[in-house]
Amino acid sequence: MDLRKVKDTDKLDLCRKYYLGGFALLPFLWFVNSVWFFREAFRRPPFEQQAEIKTYVIRSMIGTCIWIAIITTWVSIFQLHRASWGATADYISFIIPKGIL
Repeated sequence: MDLRKVKDTDKLDLCRKYYLGGFALLPFLWFVNSVWFFREAFRRPPFEQQAEIKTYVIRSMIGTCIWIAIITTWVSIFQLHRASWGATADYISFIIPKGIL
């Protein structure tokens, strides 16, 4: 979709929907929102809806950073302690390794 062809009010509505969609455990929407609307929020000459779009873009960036930190922490902890967790780790794994060398 080309944002240049969309009215400013529709851009605000779409930006708001992507921001709220991130709260439905879809943090990728926050990343997309941050990238897609960055130019509208910070590079374009001022327009009426720009302040609200900027707010949603900044909040989406913060949400993306928080989710990246959470996922990175979880993956690190899981990879370091998976073998010691035994059957519990096997139950929450998609791929069960054959064993420890």
